[in-house]
Amino acid sequence: MLLFRSLVLPLLLMLAGLAHAEQALQLSAELTSAPGLTIGTAATLLQPLPDPSREVKDDLPPMPTIDLTTPPDDLWQRMRNGFSMPDLDSPLVADRQAWYLNRPDLLKRVFERSRRYLFHIVAELEKRGMPTELALLPIVESSYNPLAYSSARALGMWQFIPSTGKTYKLQQNWWFDQRRDIVASTSAALDYLQTIYEMHGDWHLALASYNWGENAVGRAIAKNQAKGLPTDYRSLKMPVETSYYVPKLQAIKNIIAQPQLFGISLDAIPNRPYFGTVERSGNMDIALAARLAEIPVDEFIALNPAYSRPVMPTAANSPLVLPAEKVQTFLDNLQTHEAQDRPLSAWHTHNLKKGEKLEAVASRYGISTVRLKQLNGINARTKIAPGFALLVPGKDAIGFESIAARLPQTPVNPPRATKWKKAKAGKTSAKPKGIIVKIRKHPAAKPVVKPKKR
Repeated sequence: MLLFRSLVLPLLLMLAGLAHAEQALQLSAELTSAPGLTIGTAATLLQPLPDPSREVKDDLPPMPTIDLTTPPDDLWQRMRNGFSMPDLDSPLVADRQAWYLNRPDLLKRVFERSRRYLFHIVAELEKRGMPTELALLPIVESSYNPLAYSSARALGMWQFIPSTGKTYKLQQNWWFDQRRDIVASTSAALDYLQTIYEMHGDWHLALASYNWGENAVGRAIAKNQAKGLPTDYRSLKMPVETSYYVPKLQAIKNIIAQPQLFGISLDAIPNRPYFGTVERSGNMDIALAARLAEIPVDEFIALNPAYSRPVMPTAANSPLVLPAEKVQTFLDNLQTHEAQDRPLSAWHTHNLKKGEKLEAVASRYGISTVRLKQLNGINARTKIAPGFALLVPGKDAIGFESIAARLPQTPVNPPRATKWKKAKAGKTSAKPKGIIVKIRKHPAAKPVVKPKKR
């Protein structure tokens, strides 16, 4: 018996394996101290310990994973990887989702227009650590149209009203309006979104503030707090437009996240810069810049929609935005142009003399009166008096007749507001001097009328 007891520990270690040595030690202590231990009893106790790994069944599907170490080829997938806002689940989301899905042609046009700008916006969001679904917000705001103009005088892809634009240093004057500028307005919009997110600590409330105004949202929150009510987005009393605002973004996000589920064909967008930028150090004509880049004027204006005049002034302090593959072409042609000592602007200022008529000035410079008015933003409300400065073409100016009709203009009178109504349940209603090149990690469109309050 003593010999048997002395062999218990080695037998346990051999049968149970080193992985169960601790259990074996405990069992050995119990066996050696147990009275009346027999070989039969020990044999029963010395059965192999169960392998814990065999208790885990492998018949469940593997957890889906996302490889964030290798950049995806498709920009849509890159955006999906950065989705991080809480999802909103409400009947309004289903309503807006159905509305978009019943308009596949509209979605296709908007997605096609967004191809110019999406890479830049996604890259800027990633730099700031912001949710990448915010790159879909211009779909809600303007259908990705940089010329969109609302009844509240909100302008551009991100729909800034004049006062908020000035707060975020977007210049607005006779020459240009940076609310239409792709790079400047995107930077300002993300600054604004960060500010109102930090104010509320909630992205849904931040988006409500972007649409309705942070002060209005703050008052709505205070009212609910005073009544002991919840203060989340769905619990606040707000205008119909704002109550639909986040659901619209959520609906688009759902469609982008799983287009196959909704029967949507989403064309891939290359995950690379659409445009590059070139810094300017002086005045430059729009028509000349387009010619140096070897692109149509319409293409140039689509990427540089901030300018209202045929000349881009030095004071604009905005870079030229060019297709990425045309940046070097532009620089090479610009170097040749400057080597010939040719000016970058062929437009001049004509001060209206006493008794001088616009018709006479137009005739003198070989331009129609209609074009002269278009180029200078003259309308029925413009006061014309002696000393009035007119921009007129010099002898080397190119394409002034055609460019006049293409230049974006901010309308004098805002369009009429659209009445928002709640939908019924179940219904959808070698670089040249002074030039710095920087590649940004981005069709001329007609202005769109959109209701806006901010």
